[in-house]
Amino acid sequence: MQKSLEKEFIIYCNKQNLDVNSKQIKLIKKIEEYFKLNFKSFISKILSKKNYKRGFYLYGDVGVGKTMILDFFFNFVKGKKLKLHFNEFMLNFHDFAHQSKAKNNDNKINKFVKKLKSKAKLIYFDEFQVTNIVDAMILGKLFDEIFKEDLKIIVTSNTKIENLYKDGLQRDQFKPFIKIMQKQSFEHELNIDDDYRKSKNNKIQRYYSPLNQENNFKINKLFRVMTKNKVLKEKILNVKGRKLYLKNFYDGIVRLTFKEICDKNLGSEDYIKLVRNCNFIVMENVPVFNDLNANQQQRFITFLDIVYDQNIPMAISAEQKIDKLSSSRLLEKPFKRTISRLYELTSKKYS
Repeated sequence: MQKSLEKEFIIYCNKQNLDVNSKQIKLIKKIEEYFKLNFKSFISKILSKKNYKRGFYLYGDVGVGKTMILDFFFNFVKGKKLKLHFNEFMLNFHDFAHQSKAKNNDNKINKFVKKLKSKAKLIYFDEFQVTNIVDAMILGKLFDEIFKEDLKIIVTSNTKIENLYKDGLQRDQFKPFIKIMQKQSFEHELNIDDDYRKSKNNKIQRYYSPLNQENNFKINKLFRVMTKNKVLKEKILNVKGRKLYLKNFYDGIVRLTFKEICDKNLGSEDYIKLVRNCNFIVMENVPVFNDLNANQQQRFITFLDIVYDQNIPMAISAEQKIDKLSSSRLLEKPFKRTISRLYELTSKKYS
């Protein structure tokens, strides 16, 4: 007989040497309800038709353990499933729509979702956020079709559903998506005071600040040690006809400057291709962020999201200490997540 999700979670945390608290247990019980409704049996759906929702939307501040808990649940569920970075998911849709022979958007959406359904019954979006107006305008119809096809969606985010794409351009066209998600999802907040990524277990080993001769020496030394006996060979990445040159590339270890990655007009597609070719990334000269370089900061946030999603360790040199990193006013909230992830990425073991 299968153990309860709560017992499995406690066993998992003990094995990983992770703390368990009452708020996490409360959340696990909510997830178990969702699991029973969606994955246990057809009869349970019939008996609980009024409460049957295909989505589980978990939100909360950075570093409270949202990803850890939904990762555990994702691994617990058997069968066909996908974990996708939201940017990658939308790029897949736009590519499919561009190549599709269907005459209108509704048909394109229908065919895309049917293809998606052939690959998975559960889709997991970690750190869901919407910043692109093109995506915002299409999401209502896309997710309406996803739920009609009985696909299950689990999501982590830093914000409530009703606050997604807040202050975004033409937000009225995004509101149908909000209504669909609220109707189809169990929404739960995980509220814990501590940021686990800043814990004593995550001692900063590879974050160098300020930008001076001493820290330049340290990052040079680190790079020499890591690339010893590795071959320097320029890597040229082709992204839909655009060429991205990685000049400091040693068998998967790459050294980049902030300007190379964030001053140029690069986006998710470029970053996904870059990160998938790397197993360690050194990024140098991260500047002070303010309203004057908000575009570059947004690219930095997107890049770090993709690095984190692919689980690639990093070394960083920056003008400001990690706990003092400034932000443009518009990006203050999403940048908290980036700072939290920097703690983890720069302390993550490289092997």
